[in-house]
Amino acid sequence: MLIKVCGLSEESEIAEIANSGVDMLGFIFHKASLRNLNYDESKGIFIRDLTSKKVGVFVNEEFDYVLQTGFYFQLTHIQLHGNESPEMVVALSCYFKVIKAFSIHSKFDFEVCDLYQSADLFLFDTKGDLPGGNGAQFDWELLDSYQGNTPFLLSGGIGKDDAEAIKKVNHPLFAGIDINSKFEITPGRKNIPEIMEFINDLNVSKPKTRKGYYGEFGGAYIPELLYNSVHELEIAFEEIKTNEEFRSKFKQLLRDYVGRPTPLYYSNKLSEKHSANIFLKREDLNHTGAHKINNTIGQILLAKEMGKTNIIAETGAGQHGVATATVCALMDMECTVFMGTVDMERQKPNVQRMKMLGAKVVAAESGSKTLKDATNEAIRYWINNPSSFYVIGSVVGPHPYPEMVAYFQSVISEEMRFQLQEKTQKMNPDIIVACVGGGSNAAGAFYHYLDEESVALYCVEAAGLGLDSGKSAATSHLGTTGIIHGSKSLVMQTDNGQIIEPHSISAGLDYPGIGPLHAHLIKSGRAKSIAVTDADALKAGLDLTRTEGIIPALESAHALAALDKIELKNKTVVVNLSGRGDKDLETYLAKLNLAENEIE
Repeated sequence: MLIKVCGLSEESEIAEIANSGVDMLGFIFHKASLRNLNYDESKGIFIRDLTSKKVGVFVNEEFDYVLQTGFYFQLTHIQLHGNESPEMVVALSCYFKVIKAFSIHSKFDFEVCDLYQSADLFLFDTKGDLPGGNGAQFDWELLDSYQGNTPFLLSGGIGKDDAEAIKKVNHPLFAGIDINSKFEITPGRKNIPEIMEFINDLNVSKPKTRKGYYGEFGGAYIPELLYNSVHELEIAFEEIKTNEEFRSKFKQLLRDYVGRPTPLYYSNKLSEKHSANIFLKREDLNHTGAHKINNTIGQILLAKEMGKTNIIAETGAGQHGVATATVCALMDMECTVFMGTVDMERQKPNVQRMKMLGAKVVAAESGSKTLKDATNEAIRYWINNPSSFYVIGSVVGPHPYPEMVAYFQSVISEEMRFQLQEKTQKMNPDIIVACVGGGSNAAGAFYHYLDEESVALYCVEAAGLGLDSGKSAATSHLGTTGIIHGSKSLVMQTDNGQIIEPHSISAGLDYPGIGPLHAHLIKSGRAKSIAVTDADALKAGLDLTRTEGIIPALESAHALAALDKIELKNKTVVVNLSGRGDKDLETYLAKLNLAENEIE
């Protein structure tokens, strides 16, 4: 059930509601309303930065005003609450999702709704003296007369005592509720405790996902010696999510230091090849050459808030290690990075960068001497040095790490939505493709589309030498439910729970597990998994280099290779180009037997 809270205006209340589990935040742009949003530049910036679904409510306004306001506040939905024409709904639907409101009374003709079928949602409110916020209910039995095809939100006088009645509404197109005046202290000022209690009452009869879990996957399976450190981190993370000063610092560094927003580049060559509209989200153009710095800035800022000065990290391809060392240098932090000796050999440039940045690089020499083993060593160090702050680089590990890393990486899909709107007049692509080892770049690319069922999500894993070769890292294809690095997820393991060593030509995908979010998305059917071999990834990486002048990281090359395995014709597709291939040049050259003068 969708829950929309409308008539918000106070920044502190907006932040609290946004983190309460509510699905939509409603802002009224109607000067005659007591809840009209009186905004200044500060409030505009605050609302634009919100990652929640944002609904702007308008009453008989001009098309240009609605459009400009929607773009300015980066709204996801436009709600039309007056006598707007069906043609206006059609025009606005090119840019936003549209909610068309109707004032319901005993003689209302629901066939009028048929004229507005281009709307994404209807809202059925009570007819009163005002366009909305009258605080009165209509007879909900009238809903039986609605025989259309568009889902609807129920509004009008819903109060704290209506939870049980709402749960009994059984219309097949009932999608959720809109609450407003009955949860106010004064117009525009919400009674937050009552809203929280009401939300809890609505969900009492529904099975709840445990905190820190995605379906059956997630949790914090940790030694007792780490409990205090993880619990302290969880509390601090929850606090900074509503800390406007922290959010401002984070956004400022992403803009001025990292170089965001990264471009959304239309690839003519790929589009022509696949008869589709293919865009590349250029995370390779970030400072340090990959998406990893989005997360390291967020976590190291959090470490400073917690008074930590000793930072540790694990790395496989080296990009997370370089990003961690970079931000530690910026913020005057001590930095130790754990890296498998196999990865140190195949990623020498990144090892050199880390050392140049002042980090201590510690070799992991156990097991396969790759990412898994680097993570093991980092966790051992953390247990023995609980005052340190462990910056995990992917959506793996004990709660709150998977949630926290996805939160900091969500800037990727946040930018995609408005870049797509600018380029295609729609925020949603048809398909998003991203490589997945642990899955941080994919989590960031998927984040704002997880509830958009029309957007197909593809997780691309490393098949290595082939799924049946015994030399693979395609966890979702080969793994079973188990525990790895403090989290319940899919794991490549033997029948008695021993880890099967993974293999991939790409150090960043050479991991025997997968983040619990992705395990849940794949198992539930929300996302599809594709496995790409070393050979196909190498070919795709070289093809992009030769046709577009972009050398992708081998991780990203797996996502590019997956395009040959998906039906793309006439689709709008975004491939998350998670990193650049400077670090992989020796591998490209050695495996493809290319001489340097041939590249030139």
